[in-house]
Amino acid sequence: MRYIFLYDFCLSELSCQIFFNCNYNLSSTYSNNILKLESPKLLYFIKSSILSSSSLLKNQETKESFTDKVNTKPNPVSKFDKKYRNNIDTQDILEVKKNKLRLNKNKKNRKSEVDIDQEDIFTHSDNIFFDQKDLNLSSLKNHKVNKVKKKDKSRQEIIDTYRKELLPSDNIETSPSNIHKNVIISTPLSIQELSNKLSIPEAEIITYLFLKQGISVTVNQVIDVSIAQQVASSYDFNVTNKDFHNKFSLKEKNISIRSSDHSLRAPVVTIMGHVDHGKTTLLDTILETNLVHQERGGITQSISAYEIDWEYNLKSYKLIFLDTPGHEAFESMRIRGVQITDIVLLVVAADDGLQPQTIECIEYIQQTNLPFVVVINKIDKKDVNISRITQDLAKYNIISKQLGGDTEIIHVSALKRKNIDLLLSQVCLLSDQARFFADPMELARGTIIEAYLDRKQGSVANVIVQNGTLNLGDFIVSSNVYGKVKGILNLKDIRLTSAGPSSIVKVLGFSAVPEIGLEFKAVKNEKQAKQDSISYSGSEYLKTALKLLNNRITSSYYSHIKQLKLIIKTDTQGTLEAVINLLSKLPQSKVQLNIISANFTGISNSDIELALSTNSFLIAFNLNISSQIYNLIKKNNIIFENFYVIYDLMNYVENLMLDLVELEYDKLFVGSATVRTVFEIQKKFVAGCFINQGKIKKICYIHVCRNNHIVYEGNIISLKHLKEDVNEVYSGDECGLMCEYNSWKSLDIVEAYELVPKKKSLL
Repeated sequence: MRYIFLYDFCLSELSCQIFFNCNYNLSSTYSNNILKLESPKLLYFIKSSILSSSSLLKNQETKESFTDKVNTKPNPVSKFDKKYRNNIDTQDILEVKKNKLRLNKNKKNRKSEVDIDQEDIFTHSDNIFFDQKDLNLSSLKNHKVNKVKKKDKSRQEIIDTYRKELLPSDNIETSPSNIHKNVIISTPLSIQELSNKLSIPEAEIITYLFLKQGISVTVNQVIDVSIAQQVASSYDFNVTNKDFHNKFSLKEKNISIRSSDHSLRAPVVTIMGHVDHGKTTLLDTILETNLVHQERGGITQSISAYEIDWEYNLKSYKLIFLDTPGHEAFESMRIRGVQITDIVLLVVAADDGLQPQTIECIEYIQQTNLPFVVVINKIDKKDVNISRITQDLAKYNIISKQLGGDTEIIHVSALKRKNIDLLLSQVCLLSDQARFFADPMELARGTIIEAYLDRKQGSVANVIVQNGTLNLGDFIVSSNVYGKVKGILNLKDIRLTSAGPSSIVKVLGFSAVPEIGLEFKAVKNEKQAKQDSISYSGSEYLKTALKLLNNRITSSYYSHIKQLKLIIKTDTQGTLEAVINLLSKLPQSKVQLNIISANFTGISNSDIELALSTNSFLIAFNLNISSQIYNLIKKNNIIFENFYVIYDLMNYVENLMLDLVELEYDKLFVGSATVRTVFEIQKKFVAGCFINQGKIKKICYIHVCRNNHIVYEGNIISLKHLKEDVNEVYSGDECGLMCEYNSWKSLDIVEAYELVPKKKSLL
């Protein structure tokens, strides 16, 4: 039996002592656990605690009568009480014994639960009895009293009121009226993140997973989507994995120019759309270049920047174009493109229509309210249905101006240069309407598009200057990295002394590789750069992504699933980000990925040593490998692959995972037989069988059934007809059958199956 003595409590603090054979002091953070003890029997309140519960009083008269009763001292104050009257964590041991005797006495006379109404609490303030079920919030909802009495309703109301006084609001379990019934869980998340999403304490989720699923986790560990959805469903949430409104969390543009007195700057135009819809071909036509043939695998795998001069209405316009990847793995690059762009060209193939990445880009545009032009490409192809594309766009509130909407939809053919002039003129018109300003006299501010480590030049950052002017010798800072500008190179790798607004340049001089997608700024001196870098409290995306990937707990985590160890090296930070993002989407219920190391540098001797010590696969993306490294890899027999197309890398890793998956079989029924006799040969038992149906093959997999229960499963070792070894025995014949099973009995049924291998799957 456990006793709880509450000497002084309020909504903000709860202190108590629990007596078993010794005392334990518990702080207010454990008040919720105190109320959930297995058999709490006694709550003893003195004056201060009862007065704090004055919310129970219905009127002033009751309040006054209640206070009078409280002021009455039933017992004289002992020396012990005087000595420790200021210590709320101390209890008179003699009083404990008295209460224990009183409780035992009352317990003998009590056969059912004690009914307590509001009046009982006021008149019997010394001893208040609550059953365990009354103090357990989860049990309270469905609590059923065996013997219903007239005062049950008032008693229940009083208990509920007391619990609101005892427990802080943030410790109360979520009731159906308080929870948001719809919840979106589409990515793996930690226990703490799930707790915040469901508004359920972390300890309760951890307990649920341990008791119901047999999974032991900590607050910071990451669980798979299926497990998180199962937890949410158990608390009556409607779980979905799609959110078309909040799926993408775009950062707001923090670089803005308010004054219209500043100089006009060139617009940044981002080309976006689904993979293989002709974005790069369109850019080739605009720039009069041949970029498509320079791309590996025929797809764009990084953000590329270009600039042209175009004449419109007798005025020359400088246009900055960004080409973004359309493959699903490069979602982060497309988000960065949206964050730094001024105008979007949404490219849709006339022969393919709206595809997943097209819809994704539409959502980006609508969230950021960017000016955009819809470009329907490949109109020169046969069997195109432009009207269907127009109808599909209308579902997303994109209606052409010709149909009374406010969106410009232009039909082009990139290969035949049809309507390219019209498209560029429309971009210049949008630029005139929006009027993008910048102040070239200010210190430079912009965004880091890409970053990597060059062996000769050190840290290289591809940046866009969105305001101000960047000069050689300026001190720059981004997140927790700072440095002094040692070199500025334009898109043609020509060295510059400065870069003004809307310039996309390479910057040399960062002390380390900065995180892509973040803002950079020039500061007055090195002291300020150091202070800004120290004060940065953000977290790096790649470290977070790797933590999510490696700490992820799947439903088969405790089934000793196999692991695939990888060391990944890429050319840039952006491609590494895309690779990690792609690998995180692979199913891991049967094989778990374990990224030992991931970096955007060349392969070094330490990488080879790490691969040897951890027995890992070494995977590179778009790297130039020196002959020395190749020789070391071959000498140490390290499994190594270098890829130039991202989906080739994905297919390779997926095949490695499939090789670790155990082969599964479908059982195809062949025949059955009945055991008529059992005899022993050389200490092995042979079942003499009669074939009832079909046939028995030597290569068959058999079930031995007895009383409609399978007692053995395995392969046949030997099959004989009379004294000869045979491969098959047909219906109506007799045979001798031997396997590893030696407990044969007469009339056992032998069912024979042919095992057909299934196609391996990661699901």
